[in-house]
Amino acid sequence: MERNDGVDEPGWDVDPEDEISAVVEMVGQHLKLRRETAGLRVAEFAEAIGYGEDLIRKIERGARIPRPEYLDRVDEALGAGGLVSALKKEMREARYPKKVRELAKLEERAVELGMYSNHNIHGLLQTEEYARALLGTRRPAYTDGVLERLVAARMARRSVFEQLPAPEFSFVQEEVTLRRPVGGTMVLRRQLERLLEVGELRNVEIQVMPTSCGDHPGTGGRIQVLKFGDGTAMGRTDDEFAGRPVSDPRQIRILELRYGIIRARALTPRESRAFIEQVLGET
Repeated sequence: MERNDGVDEPGWDVDPEDEISAVVEMVGQHLKLRRETAGLRVAEFAEAIGYGEDLIRKIERGARIPRPEYLDRVDEALGAGGLVSALKKEMREARYPKKVRELAKLEERAVELGMYSNHNIHGLLQTEEYARALLGTRRPAYTDGVLERLVAARMARRSVFEQLPAPEFSFVQEEVTLRRPVGGTMVLRRQLERLLEVGELRNVEIQVMPTSCGDHPGTGGRIQVLKFGDGTAMGRTDDEFAGRPVSDPRQIRILELRYGIIRARALTPRESRAFIEQVLGET
């Protein structure tokens, strides 16, 4: 079997400061125990699954997050009957930074999501190449490993569109976000095509706020409101509450008021689709 060392591939190292590192270490110990119980030395195991010995040792001591395909090969080689492969979802999520994991859980719980974005295309709507180019502009610059972890986490969050029952999504994008060529012209074109694609979903409304509209309460920055099935909600905005998530009903009402006015002042979803198509044609 062809070897796949995978040691230097960015994005799968463990952050020792993240509490999830304890879970990765436990999984590594579990895999090591299974290998030893099967009577296989590391060299023999490496030959059986097609991965390098160094990578296996790193995973077993909890210094490396095992990729999904690695777990599948281990499961097959040890005849685990799917018990090792069952760890894939947990290990895939372990790769993502703590803040992203927490945000993804909130988005998965939400039955309604309202998002106003004035600088960039919202993360849930981004293509992978747009996200990578956007995150690549941060300074100080991310390392390759951190950048890949952040991109993968952002792409994984898009699974919220596939949930059943489907939550209701409302996005309002400032016109400038549709025109700024993040990553270059072709990356922007594919991003605009992605907006049109997502906008076709029955549970998604995408609206555009024209630059010519100056009298709306979104000039202070992004606004996000998530509503949950139990009647509670969480929201945040750049210019108030220190930019931190809030759940107090009085604070949520302020955000709902602002977001409601923003939606009312923006182009309708149908007008917005035509506007995006126009920008795409001009790009």
